[in-house]
Amino acid sequence: MANEVGNIDNLLNKKISIEIEGKNVEEAIKKALKTLKLPRNKVKIEVLSEEEKGLFGMPGAKPAKVRVSIK
Repeated sequence: MANEVGNIDNLLNKKISIEIEGKNVEEAIKKALKTLKLPRNKVKIEVLSEEEKGLFGMPGAKPAKVRVSIK
């Protein structure tokens, strides 16, 4: 029984994070929050890369990428 409690504590102490891409940073954040089913104030957000426009300003050349971790 004590071992089971220790395992549960280890799981709860582990940081869970996901990396998500979107056409812009805000869209990537929204996707991550929806995936984790958490509000913004319960997560830590790191912007890994901003979106890059394509030739002649066309969107979608390179998506934005964020890492969202549970606090």
